[in-house]
Amino acid sequence: MLTNSDVAELTDWRRALHRLPEVSGQEVQTAATVVQALRGLGPDQIVTGLGGHGVAAVWEADSDGPSVLFRAELDALPIEELSDAPHRSTIAGKGHLCGHDGHMAILMGLARLISRHPPRVGRVILMFQPAEEDGLGAAAVIADPKYPDLRPDWAFSLHNMPGLPFGQTALTTGPVNCASLGLKITLSGKTAHASLPETGISPALAVSRLIPALGALGQGGPLHPDYRLVTITHARLGEPAFGIAPGEAEIWATLRTLTDDKMAALLDAAMSLAKAEAQNGLTVSFSQHDHFAASVNDPEATARLRAALDALHMPHDEGDLPMRGSEDFGRFGAEAGTKGAMLFLGVGQTHPALHNPDYDFPDALIPLGARLFHKVLTDITG
Repeated sequence: MLTNSDVAELTDWRRALHRLPEVSGQEVQTAATVVQALRGLGPDQIVTGLGGHGVAAVWEADSDGPSVLFRAELDALPIEELSDAPHRSTIAGKGHLCGHDGHMAILMGLARLISRHPPRVGRVILMFQPAEEDGLGAAAVIADPKYPDLRPDWAFSLHNMPGLPFGQTALTTGPVNCASLGLKITLSGKTAHASLPETGISPALAVSRLIPALGALGQGGPLHPDYRLVTITHARLGEPAFGIAPGEAEIWATLRTLTDDKMAALLDAAMSLAKAEAQNGLTVSFSQHDHFAASVNDPEATARLRAALDALHMPHDEGDLPMRGSEDFGRFGAEAGTKGAMLFLGVGQTHPALHNPDYDFPDALIPLGARLFHKVLTDITG
């Protein structure tokens, strides 16, 4: 158990992180703060620079056994925080409005427990992952040449969840987060004087047809295996001037499917629509962004989490899982030889939602999350 002193120190540490948020790919100071805190807790190894600014702390037992990884995220969001809290963000336009500062504090609490009660067999890895918010982090960590030496048998993570009663957990086997992909479509023609639009090639009609056609490819609804959703997130036509008939346009769309195997077909359908519109003198190009693989909970890893929740008398059910939102933790569980699962820990039914400008992680979750992860670890490694 964490002591009252532990909780107070971890709360202060979490709030210090909250004051200095760093967005995806820029987590230099956050990673350094994590390393500094870990050094006093006696891990056998600290690996830095994983997939960018990722950090992994490793504790090795004297006897061989399973390798268990727990993950938290380093990054904040490019959103202005609106708060009167004394620990509010000091960086304009950036804020820890998804709770990753709290997830890091939970893992640091787990590190304190491990330092006092090291695993009897095997090893434990605490992974502080970069760039979760743009979907690049987990893939970059796994592609890092240092990762094969860290690849675990088991991988676990949690995410705080407003809307659930405090301390209640949502957990299920199978899909828990959708796959998603950002597709940018660029249509290029030729500008003209606004008085002579017929001398140019405008993408205006193509855009007006494409936006509803793309939306019709996936209209959401229940999260069944064939679920598809296309959300238009941004569009731009020409320049903001009255004297120019447009010669270029962009459409940004987020594609979403329940499983990875359905994403390729949806992407192909979206690109085919754009190519068909480009036959009228336009050219079209594409770029892909923020690619999140689907997160799928392994049955055995899910059972480990359920057993720990039951032992700690923490209420749990399937909640509203799977959810439409995306999360890149599933890439760890998709690795050969790794069984992974993620749960969602309630922060209160009236708590501000994730990514809202007034969101703040509730510090009372820190000991709860650390205790849960420690129970999972001791059940596996003794």
